[in-house]
Amino acid sequence: MINNEDFIIRLQKVIDFYNENASSFAEKIGVQRSSISHILSGRNKPSLDFVMKVISTFPEVELYWLLNGKGLFPGKDNVQGEIDFENPVKETKPTNVVSEIKRIERNSTSEKTIERIVIFYSDGSFKSFEDF
Repeated sequence: MINNEDFIIRLQKVIDFYNENASSFAEKIGVQRSSISHILSGRNKPSLDFVMKVISTFPEVELYWLLNGKGLFPGKDNVQGEIDFENPVKETKPTNVVSEIKRIERNSTSEKTIERIVIFYSDGSFKSFEDF
């Protein structure tokens, strides 16, 4: 679950990093100014649509950092936009997501298996992969 107070702090860091104010930030991500105001004041919690608009408009913003504070946000120490997770994974761009996941699962020494993968698209739609 997202800690709303921490999310507000991270969202404000994003707004400040891009030298925006709440009004111009709202315009850039395509939401009403009142939405930003209500989220920053703690009145409303961010929707999935709101979060997706932020990360699709500002690709340097890492989803897990924005939601959970895990990783780094670009800044002085992270100019290249590299994310420093506890277990960094080399970024790959598989041509077939399902085959890549199967490859990772085969090479895993853990007894855990992947049951389902859900991919969220910027238009709000999603695709779920189960029993692959």
